[in-house]
Amino acid sequence: MTGDFWRLVQHRAEQTPDGLLVVDERRRRMTFGQFRDAVERTAASLAAGGVRAGTVVSWQLPSRIDTMVLTAALSRLGAVQNPLIMMLQEPEVEFICRQVGTRLLIVPEEFRGYGHGAMARALAERIDGLEVMVADGSRPDADPAGLLEAPQEPPVRWVFYTSGTTSEPKGAKHTDAGLIAAATTYCESIAPTPQDRIAGLAPIAHVGGVLHLMVALMTGAALIITDIFEPEATTRLMSEEGVTLGGNGTPFALAFLREQRKHGHRLFPRLEAFLIGGAPRPVSVHHAVRAELGGVGLVSGYGLTECPFIAWGSPRGSENSIAITEGRPGPGTELRVVREDGSIGEPGERGELRVRARQLMAGYVDARLDAEAFDADGYFRTGDQAFIDAEGCVNIVGRLKDVIIRNMENISAREVEDHLAAVAGLRDSTVIGLPDPDTGERVCAVVVPNDGAAAPTLVDLCECLLDRGLNKRKLPVQLEVVDELPRNAMGKVVKAALVRRFGE
Repeated sequence: MTGDFWRLVQHRAEQTPDGLLVVDERRRRMTFGQFRDAVERTAASLAAGGVRAGTVVSWQLPSRIDTMVLTAALSRLGAVQNPLIMMLQEPEVEFICRQVGTRLLIVPEEFRGYGHGAMARALAERIDGLEVMVADGSRPDADPAGLLEAPQEPPVRWVFYTSGTTSEPKGAKHTDAGLIAAATTYCESIAPTPQDRIAGLAPIAHVGGVLHLMVALMTGAALIITDIFEPEATTRLMSEEGVTLGGNGTPFALAFLREQRKHGHRLFPRLEAFLIGGAPRPVSVHHAVRAELGGVGLVSGYGLTECPFIAWGSPRGSENSIAITEGRPGPGTELRVVREDGSIGEPGERGELRVRARQLMAGYVDARLDAEAFDADGYFRTGDQAFIDAEGCVNIVGRLKDVIIRNMENISAREVEDHLAAVAGLRDSTVIGLPDPDTGERVCAVVVPNDGAAAPTLVDLCECLLDRGLNKRKLPVQLEVVDELPRNAMGKVVKAALVRRFGE
């Protein structure tokens, strides 16, 4: 499928106008035809307010149907969109708006106790030319009769910022064509149809959320969305609406497993696969999902804000490719694994994964970052350690920077985490490296016990890990017990927060 985002909206409305596009937690529904009409009316209202092709619009809105309409309306006008995830607060939003040159900031008055409206108005007093629109429960609406033909695609239509969990957020510039190339990877690997009901639990302001909307427009599948993930209520929603492709990440899979264990019947009888991305997935969770939730288990996708859907697994893949790998790269995606000395590794050899693709970003907003991000051949340095197996599947083995160096030996945090995830009695867990005066760094396990369960001791935990085959030199020497792990919008553990908390 070629063309820009708005033309996807038009094409789908012409093909299946009565097909279901989306249902939300309040059981509100919208068809593809209704979506196109709502987009036109919203675009007309925004145009009357001064939004034109090239206008930079930052929006920080929950995952709602109205937000989906807004993002397509901005595409209809040719605006440059800068979606902001809801967890960002005033300092981060100000940094981003200044750097990207925002002219219009759209927010709710309040969401989950935070005053986004007050924040936006405060920013407007400090940033020259910034206007604010508060969107709460009603869409901008005007007669679309006077709308001009949609403009041709400019070089950049989107700016998505990295989560900034370990450093200052970086803005990745994308085109409609690049995002559609990413969505094509999903479509070819997962192969959704109009009969599918996809759990659209990625925040709409995240690149994965926008891509889910594009996937629905490209295939005719329907999305099931909610603005707040509440395990019991969201499970009921997914069950009632007959979800076939679950998601969004390992924490969501664990939450649904806990809900399933409260019931005697299968909650998701139509489930074909549980799709995840954005965070590591232990193989033990894959097997639990397959046995208890149904379908083929966890099917993983791999990507970054800079290159969103580098690879996707397939529900029709081999057992090994489903259980362990991130699937195959999509059309037009070139991968290479690079050794520490900069030479290119052989198939099966581990090294840094680098990518060159149609869906790769056009560069960072701060162009000074590009030189370090790309190599001399134009490949993006992902920072992930990986190898390509005999099936052509991507196998991620850890982050280059998520290595704990103890006594001059490298310990993969992910390896320890995979073993830790299989320890009974734990609801959540992670591993961090902490500064140590004697060894350089020490391995620290941070765990969340099951509700009502006693926390393990460090001795008991290490015995479990040894029984699972973990090398003794990789064992944690510190154990911290918390009520919840800090996570970003895509479910990744914010390790920097834990290092600050427990690093003394």
